[in-house]
Amino acid sequence: MPFQVSAMGISSAAELAKIGDRALVRSEAYVGGRWVGAPSGKTFDVVDPGTLDRIATVADMDADDVRRAVDAAHDAFAGWRATTAKQRAGLLRKWFDLIVASKDDLARLLTLECGKPLGEAAGEVLYGASFVEWFAEEAKRADGDVFQSPAAGTRIVTIKQPVGVAGIITPYNFPIAMVTRKVGAALAAGCTVVVRPAHETPLSALALCELAERAGIPPGVLNAVTCSADGTPAVGRELTTNPLVRKVSFTGSTPVGKLLMGQAASTMKRLSLELGGNAPFIVFEDADLDAAAEQLVFCKFRNSGQTCICANRIFVHESVYADFVDRFVALVTAKLRVGHGLAEGTTFGPIITERGAAKVEDQLRRAVAAGARVVLGGRRPEGLAVRGHFFEPTVLVDVPADVPMSCEETFGPLCPIFSFSSEDEVIRRANSVDVGLAGYFYSRDVARAFRVAEALEVGMVGVNTGAIGSEVMPFGGVKESGMGREGSRYGIAEYLNIKSVVFSI
Repeated sequence: MPFQVSAMGISSAAELAKIGDRALVRSEAYVGGRWVGAPSGKTFDVVDPGTLDRIATVADMDADDVRRAVDAAHDAFAGWRATTAKQRAGLLRKWFDLIVASKDDLARLLTLECGKPLGEAAGEVLYGASFVEWFAEEAKRADGDVFQSPAAGTRIVTIKQPVGVAGIITPYNFPIAMVTRKVGAALAAGCTVVVRPAHETPLSALALCELAERAGIPPGVLNAVTCSADGTPAVGRELTTNPLVRKVSFTGSTPVGKLLMGQAASTMKRLSLELGGNAPFIVFEDADLDAAAEQLVFCKFRNSGQTCICANRIFVHESVYADFVDRFVALVTAKLRVGHGLAEGTTFGPIITERGAAKVEDQLRRAVAAGARVVLGGRRPEGLAVRGHFFEPTVLVDVPADVPMSCEETFGPLCPIFSFSSEDEVIRRANSVDVGLAGYFYSRDVARAFRVAEALEVGMVGVNTGAIGSEVMPFGGVKESGMGREGSRYGIAEYLNIKSVVFSI
């Protein structure tokens, strides 16, 4: 049965005009405390994925422009690192307060450039703000240690010092939270930063810079350099090879992460890489099926399946397979309404790019050709009054074990449900991929909960829950899902060097 569409009558320009604080809608880069256009005069368009209308034209900076931003960050570093942790905490707290106060405008802007439903966008704004608040508090807790020395007459202490200028490269799927999770930690540690937001979603990052300026964060401490898709490789190369940049943090695909890692090796930069995932979601025979189905709707279809930790491979025990599928399909049908993120009643927005939608179609086609059966969705909705990269939430059953979506990250609204017969089998299949970011499973067996959580080769596990992200939890993966952790007390450590000092007394 086709999904009902709630995308009628949306005008991107009219919705943009509803943003009350117009100063949040920026089209220039932010360098050294000034809003600047590209010296070349080049610009690129930002497009609403729900209408394909242009909503902004933004400065298209190049490698030379990035070099100037790095210079500005480097010039500001000495002063910023000299501020006390309490002073940095106070400025970050002001930034947090301004983000929260601007929640409605930021959410509308985010929906227009990213596509996610307005309520979901508002949730991201608060989620993103939570990292700024958290790291404001962590700034005052980045303490060193005192060690007992093996030699008489000496004392050993360690101190933690900021790494230096950090290059921050963020993705399009969480244009606010991915900036704040990285920048909050860096600024709290005493680093200065140059942010390159995704070319699809630069407006949210620029709005955050406007609020940071209002909060009193000094010129040059936070810089944002926008660039088009064509300019991205050169801009990324400048951040990874410029010797003044001592740290690079990137969230994106594994292939790009490997490329950046190779480039950064030339100057031995510190790296944080949060890369691709292929999360298993396992429903054992003793699971609470209603709870598992409820959480799977959220875990799979949030942001139209465009999250690195979303459930990508659903494994259901053969004894409850048919029952679970029925419950899950009923919930998806009842809860999800496809449409523009600003349309009344929308709970499921567009895919942000045509390339992403085409990938979903390709994986679906290959799965069906191999014998999988579509029981819900499976097409681009018809009858839309607006254009856009829409694709229905899609559920597939009887999925063969060797289809591409079993080993490739989908990053879209395809939900393949595989069956399994034993715990050993499903652990082996869950761990059979090269990546290991997140995993989920449902079981009432306490012993199994510990056993499976420890056996899954991932950086994060949800046991009887599909919601695992928060500012207090270390976020990151293993294997080819990257290195380092973001959020939590470990997140600030990624931007600090430990220096050992030996005193002779």
